[in-house]
Amino acid sequence: MIRTVKIETPVGEMVAAATKDGICLLEFTDRRPDSDLLESIAKMLGSEVKEGSNKHLRSLKKQLREYFKGKRKEFSVPLVTPGTDFQQAVWKNLKKIPFGTTLSYGEQAKNLKSIKSARAVAQANSSNRIAILIPCHRIIGSDGSLVGYGGGLERKKWLLNHERKFSGKAVELDLF
Repeated sequence: MIRTVKIETPVGEMVAAATKDGICLLEFTDRRPDSDLLESIAKMLGSEVKEGSNKHLRSLKKQLREYFKGKRKEFSVPLVTPGTDFQQAVWKNLKKIPFGTTLSYGEQAKNLKSIKSARAVAQANSSNRIAILIPCHRIIGSDGSLVGYGGGLERKKWLLNHERKFSGKAVELDLF
């Protein structure tokens, strides 16, 4: 059974979903219709979706509150991330990018020691269904510009500046 809840955040409403094993979805509700997101994850996991909470969703809400207050830099809630081996490697690598830090797609591909191109890495990033916890917002263009964030560039800028503020890094980025 996949349980779902809505979560209000400083950057907009999100829908979260979890199985008994962990969080399988955290996405902005205005990105695409909830029904599409939930239908897709239900099909992938071969499970039914029902509104309601579980221990992972309760933990997620708490950890997100801490993150947005600047008190949490890493998430410990378990994740369920169905995908190809390459996608799994890319998402695992994303989770290694420290809070308040950014990388380019090329740097990410190099870190993966991948013979695949930065474009394949970008495609795997865009398949990420767990925003913020798998921090694809920390990937920027090789020229330092904001590029490719499913939640929108304004949110990406907000998240990066939020993390810089609480990581002790320099002042806000002007990434447009």
